[in-house]
Amino acid sequence: MAGEAIGRRGLLAAIGATGLAASAPGAAAAQKLSLTAQTTEGPYYLDLANFRADLTDGREGVPLDVRLRVLDAAGRPLRGLRTDLWHCDAQGNYSGFGGQGDDRTRGFEGQAFLRGSQRTDRDGQATFATLYPGWYAGRTTHIHVKVHHRERAVLTTQFFLPDALSEFLYTQVSSYQRARLRDTLNSADGIALRAGDTVLGAVREEGRRYVALLTLVVDPAARPVTERPPQPRTGPAPVGGVRPMRARTPEGLARIRALVPPRTEG
Repeated sequence: MAGEAIGRRGLLAAIGATGLAASAPGAAAAQKLSLTAQTTEGPYYLDLANFRADLTDGREGVPLDVRLRVLDAAGRPLRGLRTDLWHCDAQGNYSGFGGQGDDRTRGFEGQAFLRGSQRTDRDGQATFATLYPGWYAGRTTHIHVKVHHRERAVLTTQFFLPDALSEFLYTQVSSYQRARLRDTLNSADGIALRAGDTVLGAVREEGRRYVALLTLVVDPAARPVTERPPQPRTGPAPVGGVRPMRARTPEGLARIRALVPPRTEG
């Protein structure tokens, strides 16, 4: 374990701290900031409004804190915005859906791991305790975020983590190891390439966990973000090699909602 920790520290030092200054609380410039790029919502979103900070639900993986800061284009913190975060587990599986895994047979209906919501505080910050995400065919490592202002989605995006760190974890940590290597890096992922550098998360190590930092710049008056189109239940795999998921059943969604405690604000 000591050797592994040293290896991780050396890897992060090699990756560098690019982006950390831009993500730090006092770093917003006086000039107008570029809005964070919108991306596709993807097929695995669930609108649960499950307000909680710890998303792990006992899943295995490397601890990761995600610290988001939501600003407007003038650099002012935006308070009270519901921020949803969701991503796959160490083996590339999303809660709430079936037809997953390398053989597309694993089901996670009725579960809500690695999903949650927070409201931004007076500094525009929302923090989640989660796990470093794994990968699935056709996509690079990513975490989904959706920001709501007065019940309207004003930002739907994905942010991306350093390839070098991802490769290190996927090959050295048992909970991430698979029978095959991942097939897509940041440099070849179409969604990451279109989104650009506004969605590159900065990562640092704190004790026995990683911390990912990202500033999200949104327009609170933006028109609602167009949601995902209906997903096909059958048919050929779409571009990127990801086959259509098995649609969640009403019974599965009811079980998910039963896991979510009564909604609280604050």
